[in-house]
Amino acid sequence: MGLACDHEHADSRPDAVQVAHALAVVEARCVAEGERMTAPRRRVLELLLTAGEPVKAYDLIARYGADGQAAKPPTVYRALEFLEKRGLAHRIASISAYVACTADATGEDRGHAAAFLICDCCGATEEVAVQGGDAFAQAAAGAGYAIERTTIEGHGRCPACRVAA
Repeated sequence: MGLACDHEHADSRPDAVQVAHALAVVEARCVAEGERMTAPRRRVLELLLTAGEPVKAYDLIARYGADGQAAKPPTVYRALEFLEKRGLAHRIASISAYVACTADATGEDRGHAAAFLICDCCGATEEVAVQGGDAFAQAAAGAGYAIERTTIEGHGRCPACRVAA
């Protein structure tokens, strides 16, 4: 996403061990649920995990082929759809980007409401746990809706940008 400000920020990218562990957990979960973690799905998730920040779909397409593997847009979009439906990735609509889900690495709370804090200065994004997802789902059910996923987005300034201001 790139920084729009001129002060220092901590590097939020996970290391190779963390990425390998997350991929192993996801692959085991897919096997247990009778799903296939195909090579394109795995590659897209790996790219999201290693980015450490939201990534636009076309940036994923460009990065996908960086090591010689060819990827067409439908391949990446299908992988993103699979990851989203299984709660492994989230789309942040206001910035048209995707992130790997960090709220629940074990998959035990895949029904959570994804809530993101987005810094309007530097683009830093953090997934946080929020209360009230169940109340929202109940209100939706009362209105006759069947909620498939919930994403909450809060825009403002991160701690580093607030201190630098």
